[in-house]
Amino acid sequence: MQDKPYFCPNCRSNRVKFSVISSFSQRFLKDALSGSVQEVTEPQQIQETEPMIQCLVCSFTGNEMRFIKQAEREPRMMTPTDPSYM
Repeated sequence: MQDKPYFCPNCRSNRVKFSVISSFSQRFLKDALSGSVQEVTEPQQIQETEPMIQCLVCSFTGNEMRFIKQAEREPRMMTPTDPSYM
């Protein structure tokens, strides 16, 4: 994951709540007649070129660059929160 701001391109309200989606592969053998599982291997993580990100507000899922590019198109402006600032 890159150390850059995200912004959900779908709901356009979330900049902070996300999850990373990763994939695993697990092989198994089944009995042809009964359907029972005979053998299971350990899960192996599938290497992906780019992480998949999910917005935890609207559940939209897309590649990381979509969220980064949306944040670049609509950057968050720093606004003072302290009334004595001015």
